[in-house]
Amino acid sequence: MNDQFSFIILTYNEEMHLPRLLQSISGLNAPVFILDSGSSDTTVAIATEAGATVLQHPFENHPKQWDFALKNFNIQTPWVICLDADQVVTPLLSEKLHNFRDEDYRQVNGIYFNRKNFFKGRWIKHGGYSPFYLLKMIRYNVGYSDLNENMDHRFIVSGETAIWKDGYILEENLKENNISFWIDKHNRYSTLVAYEEVERLKKIRSQTIKPRFWGSPDERTAWLKQLWWRMPRYARPAIYFFYRMFGQLGILDGRTGIIFHFLQAFWFRLIVDIKIDEILHPQKTAALTHYSNNKSPLKFVILFLVLFLAIFYLNVGIFALTNPTNLHYSAFVTHYLNYIGWLQRLLVVSSTGVLRLLGFTAICNEDSLLVVGHTKLKLAYDCLGLGVTGFFAAFVLSYPKKWKSKIIFLIAGVTGIELLNIARFVLLGIFWNKHDDQLFDHHTVFNIFIYIAIALSLYLWVRHDKELNKNDAAN
Repeated sequence: MNDQFSFIILTYNEEMHLPRLLQSISGLNAPVFILDSGSSDTTVAIATEAGATVLQHPFENHPKQWDFALKNFNIQTPWVICLDADQVVTPLLSEKLHNFRDEDYRQVNGIYFNRKNFFKGRWIKHGGYSPFYLLKMIRYNVGYSDLNENMDHRFIVSGETAIWKDGYILEENLKENNISFWIDKHNRYSTLVAYEEVERLKKIRSQTIKPRFWGSPDERTAWLKQLWWRMPRYARPAIYFFYRMFGQLGILDGRTGIIFHFLQAFWFRLIVDIKIDEILHPQKTAALTHYSNNKSPLKFVILFLVLFLAIFYLNVGIFALTNPTNLHYSAFVTHYLNYIGWLQRLLVVSSTGVLRLLGFTAICNEDSLLVVGHTKLKLAYDCLGLGVTGFFAAFVLSYPKKWKSKIIFLIAGVTGIELLNIARFVLLGIFWNKHDDQLFDHHTVFNIFIYIAIALSLYLWVRHDKELNKNDAAN
């Protein structure tokens, strides 16, 4: 039996994952201790059959569960390796562990493993997810679980740590291939994170780890968390998402990766911010509910759908009537009512003008743009942003507000959307090439970007509604 380290694994209904993990560590011949949270499947039977020592303990949160595990198992080795059931030890890491000797690490109390995270079968290689170091191997009775964290659990050790960059653990929760499971799970997690942040705002909870940008991976995370807590709520999810996508090249993770970064960086953190507001301002939440009830949400939804469909089919109709190859082509509409063609030419000419101001040689016709030495773009129907503009216009026009506010916000919003569209064409004109289509769909990326911007602007517009404030004061 291995006398250098033991494994501790947390489980809850992990019959799908546990055999995979146990198989990956079986060759190390190390003691295995499993803390289960009351599984109703065959998890405990699988663990027992594998020779693991099993304890049961009700789950409250991950830090407390790890704390219980470290304090209640009879560990006889100088080191423990703490793993989640959906993780797997790779052969290279297994080899490093096989050769591990405590005497070679006398000055070290913790070892970071490098993690590869998978979502729907795809390795999330960019967006700050690789390399990603987790303190998973700790000296027993020196390392402990950080109970000052409510959700983002980590282990803490005093003294020196080491980082194994070339030894990986693979993390893939197969249950999350069902997106409903992922959403339900992160909805629960968002509540824990929201309460934790509120407690930090009220100085009830503090950080155990000293924040240092140039410190260990966990010290850097602690420093970044302090920065995150100072950022304005509702804006920070969008900022973080675009930093992950472009600053950390998450866009290179393809369609599945972009979905992951959107859900994890934006959606999850936006839900957290909303829940923080609900915790801090319960009266405001109640007033908003009262206001919404008085303003008939059903009426708003119906009006929004009617306007959105009307705008959508108007665009389709104009496009059909101005297409010379269509049987219903209309010369009158083409010459006098073709706002789609006018918008197309405006975007082409404006993008060409910006490129020329930047020093590029650019020429254009009615629907195409050529940047000499770079690329040629054709602004087709789906490049004009008509869908997102229609969504935005329908929401603004159907929302119960004064018409002056609607018109000003509508003009500003549509202008902003098209200015962003021009910026997109300028960037594509400089950097795009036909091979990039194999990496990612710039239409999808732009639509995600625009819908996030629209959602944020609409939220701020509704939130600062003077009529709502008057209604709140009266109630």
